[in-house]
Amino acid sequence: GPELVASGVTNDDGRIPGFMDSGAALRGGLYRMVFSTASYYEASGESFFYPEVVIQFQLPPEPDEHYHIPLLLSPFGYSTYRGS
Repeated sequence: GPELVASGVTNDDGRIPGFMDSGAALRGGLYRMVFSTASYYEASGESFFYPEVVIQFQLPPEPDEHYHIPLLLSPFGYSTYRGS
């Protein structure tokens, strides 16, 4: 089954400082990031449609780059892309 590689909570800027800075190298393969958006919207009292956002992505056999995967979120939609 799936293996948890890392977890974190975003700050007020929507980032997770130090995420994956432990020196652990990612291997090539399929990965999944899960964002629990319901708790964010429930805390703010806003209505929302997507209680969770899952982003699945594939790394090459020998990844040697920095990977930035933004999630742009609104109460009734989201988008993502591979950033630089």
